[in-house]
Amino acid sequence: MERLLPRIIDIHAHFPAAPKPGQAMERDIHPLVKKYNEKLRAEWRQRFGFDDPETSHPGNEVQADRWATELDKYNISKIIFVTGGGNDTLASVVRRHPDKFIGFVHVRLEQEDAYDEIVRGIEELGLSGLKLFGPLMTKPFEAPEFTRIWTFLADRRLPVLIHFGILGGPGGIVHHPYISPLTLAKVAQTYTDIPFIIPHFGAGYWQELLHLCWSAPNIYVDGSGSNDWIRWMPYSLTLRDLFAKAYETIGAERIVFGSDSSWFPRGFAYRYLVDQVNVCREIGMTENEMDRVFYRNAAQLLGLAGEQGHRE
Repeated sequence: MERLLPRIIDIHAHFPAAPKPGQAMERDIHPLVKKYNEKLRAEWRQRFGFDDPETSHPGNEVQADRWATELDKYNISKIIFVTGGGNDTLASVVRRHPDKFIGFVHVRLEQEDAYDEIVRGIEELGLSGLKLFGPLMTKPFEAPEFTRIWTFLADRRLPVLIHFGILGGPGGIVHHPYISPLTLAKVAQTYTDIPFIIPHFGAGYWQELLHLCWSAPNIYVDGSGSNDWIRWMPYSLTLRDLFAKAYETIGAERIVFGSDSSWFPRGFAYRYLVDQVNVCREIGMTENEMDRVFYRNAAQLLGLAGEQGHRE
């Protein structure tokens, strides 16, 4: 496979773990909405040239080995799985290929044991950050009961990746009290030692994300996934527009590469990498800036050896 760049870290992927016994595989949505969702997803896969997801699972160890092979195939130095079948499962996957895989803790902040689980995930399981979903929150980010969580993360300068914006396609979430990136503003401005990564350019909340970036220096943007939400904006918007505006405002120092890869047979979504590399070159990024976006920024946020930045 052609080497697009000397080194790449993918900061946003999901390990496709085996479903646990009794785990629901489909959402309970109206049949018409389900049919509409299937239609849109089929059109999306066709547009990007992706095969349908597999219907069987080979087991987590085999799946981990497949992913390791994908990284070698596409010259990816490391990949960060922000979710993956629960924290224990993901930790075991990371241990299988520790030179290639990094994992994040995934919890609901509102759950009774959230603090203890985050501490366990970081200190015992060896995970390296936290993944949250704004549109799944039931309390504000600045709720007093979350203070010790933010303090723990800030003391260790651990990265937190939070999905904001639309979630789940038809039948999913399009309106929610914490769907906007701006709901994070108070926490981001208070805990500036935490690097917050907002994926998909805000997934429909691009202006809000830009305002959040303006309000605090510890906000990073990842352009992962298809960003298909731009088709549903009332004005013309392209991937190039998104990168150009981010480059103009926050600079290459606060943009990170992510693919949002997960299922097989697609594996690593190489198409997304190609698109993002091409766009960054089109808007005039230097080779040094490209290295920042596709490798060095992520390495610094994760505190990898030889790299300094937010973890200094």
